[in-house]
Amino acid sequence: MTTQQQEHLGHGNKFMVVVAHPDDAEFMCSGTVARWTREGKDGVYVLVTSGDKGSSDPNVVPAELARTREEEQRNAARVLGVHTVEFLRYEDGMVWNTIQLRKDIVRMIRKHRPSAVITENPMARWVNNRVNHPDHRAVGDATMDAVFPSARDYHMFPELVRDEGLQPHTVDHLYISARGADADVYIDIATTIETKIRALRAHASQVRNPTPEFDENIRQMARRAAGESGMEFAESFKYFYLGPRLAPANTPIRA
Repeated sequence: MTTQQQEHLGHGNKFMVVVAHPDDAEFMCSGTVARWTREGKDGVYVLVTSGDKGSSDPNVVPAELARTREEEQRNAARVLGVHTVEFLRYEDGMVWNTIQLRKDIVRMIRKHRPSAVITENPMARWVNNRVNHPDHRAVGDATMDAVFPSARDYHMFPELVRDEGLQPHTVDHLYISARGADADVYIDIATTIETKIRALRAHASQVRNPTPEFDENIRQMARRAAGESGMEFAESFKYFYLGPRLAPANTPIRA
């Protein structure tokens, strides 16, 4: 038996990844990001926080850690071929799905006008036997609300049009990180799994003294994400098509 994959229209020519912390994107979707940039697609990262609480060392100064982690994120993005990284600089560990956060993400969507957005799973309170970070859920929730309908609708945050010239924009493709029964799209990352590992190693404050065992753990994660898709290494998502309907809603569309 193989995992059923939803046929989907793809991701267009420009994509945006919205996550809570530096390194979230690398764990979640960097194999996909590397594959898409190799195909000539333009990528944008939006980081809601700068990871200023990401240390158990009481002597670490959060503001200094934030600067370190921002630079690590830029380095990881360069490994992946992503040239634009935006930081919203919300406080790490304190993120809520507020109207202000939604507006800030809408601003990024209208500014960069991506055809696809990838974000975190707002429904995942745990992943396997690990409790999921509340910032991840809040960012996924706010991003979904920003994508649909807020970025699209003129009368949502009209001041963005009036004061900043940011016209409404429809994101055609939305990818939510998902595993198991919730996933319906699998991206083959066999050709980019080693790039994913290099990008993760760029987060030196978080991936200290990386070993061959660390690298193999990342490969094992990608094998588990592949499930029964028939792929060796994959990243898996719940996919939503939000663009103009080119076929009846229940008709599979080949990529």
